[in-house]
Amino acid sequence: MNAGKKVAVIGGGAAGMMAAIAAAEAGAEVILLEKNEKTGKKIYITGKGRCNLTNSCADEDFFSHVVSNPKFLYSAVYGFDSAAVCGFFERAGLRLKEERGGRIFPASDHASDVIRALNGRMEELGVEVRLNSPVRSVSREYADHGAGGFVIALSGRESVRADSLIVACGGKSYPATGSDGKLYEKLCALGHSIKEPLPALVPFDIAEKEECAAAQGLALKNVGLSVKDGKKTIYEGFGEMLYTHFGLSGPLVLTASSYYQKKHPGEAKLFIDLKPALSHEQLDARVLREFEENKNKDLSNVLGSLLPGKLREVFPDRLGIPAGKKVNSITREERRILVETLKSLEYNITGCRGFEEAIITQGGVNVKEVDPSTMESRIVPGLYFAGEVLDVDAHTGGYNLQIAWSTGHLAGLSAAAALP
Repeated sequence: MNAGKKVAVIGGGAAGMMAAIAAAEAGAEVILLEKNEKTGKKIYITGKGRCNLTNSCADEDFFSHVVSNPKFLYSAVYGFDSAAVCGFFERAGLRLKEERGGRIFPASDHASDVIRALNGRMEELGVEVRLNSPVRSVSREYADHGAGGFVIALSGRESVRADSLIVACGGKSYPATGSDGKLYEKLCALGHSIKEPLPALVPFDIAEKEECAAAQGLALKNVGLSVKDGKKTIYEGFGEMLYTHFGLSGPLVLTASSYYQKKHPGEAKLFIDLKPALSHEQLDARVLREFEENKNKDLSNVLGSLLPGKLREVFPDRLGIPAGKKVNSITREERRILVETLKSLEYNITGCRGFEEAIITQGGVNVKEVDPSTMESRIVPGLYFAGEVLDVDAHTGGYNLQIAWSTGHLAGLSAAAALP
């Protein structure tokens, strides 16, 4: 037990609470500093309030879902993987369930139960949790014999001293929850560099806004999506998406946005394959069959069997064919255009929505300046990082919270083990 030696944690989110727990379990005296009036404020809104806390995929598959710097996470994830996370929460009394795609949720469907489990464990371990404690500055304190610690200045004249410091303050997404990026400047003052923070897992703004607004609320399932910059494909995927008043959203679009932001933060084209199970030839045969069976009907009526919901209303304009045109007068070229549009419905991306709507932040502390085996700074001894403050991000589906648990756990263990 490192009696009298203190670990301070900045940030009471997923990574910060797990870091505090791991450090306390390793025998350190721990104080957690949270700027909000309660811990876990962002966790409360994850998974639409249900908290998709991890994913049951195999460890070796996990890294294929990481967009930025997957290799950096090897030690952290293998050391505290999804099975370990589930075990932790189950021991804390939280019943879990698995849903489609390996997503793990609390059985109650209440994110508040995840927070309750974390707070309960911190209380059991004697972690001092100090709420309403925004950090003004962080400085390194050196003793005459070469050792030293940190001074964390809070509001007013209050300050906290610690032998080791874990920064788990989050990124800039959902700033109303407290992760506003204000600590980046303070980390730069300590010598660290910051990769430009960008909103990630965020909806797209689309140039064809009126068309999207006309289809607002329409959810598409089992569609293909690709994002391209000229001939270069930035992203390809399959899944679910949603039309909104400003553009496109939904799981498939959110994942695409992370690759778009990383590779091409500007204008690009998005293509939706509404019939991914059919080749062009198979789809053409189906359309021809529909036409033959409904020869005397208007095109708008036949589109009802080929298109979901509100898309039936906007499609004729896309095709450049009058909605009232009889199917028996549709030319071969017009049918080809219909098939091509069903297989590759094109939209122009003008950009992403802002941090207020982003699930996570892409960018953050440069991972080249952090030891992946300990989460310790390579620049400032005794300084550790965990969670979204690092330049690591992943797909939706529980992967980003797994990163928070894994890096938080490793940072906490390392900080406690390194105490003099």
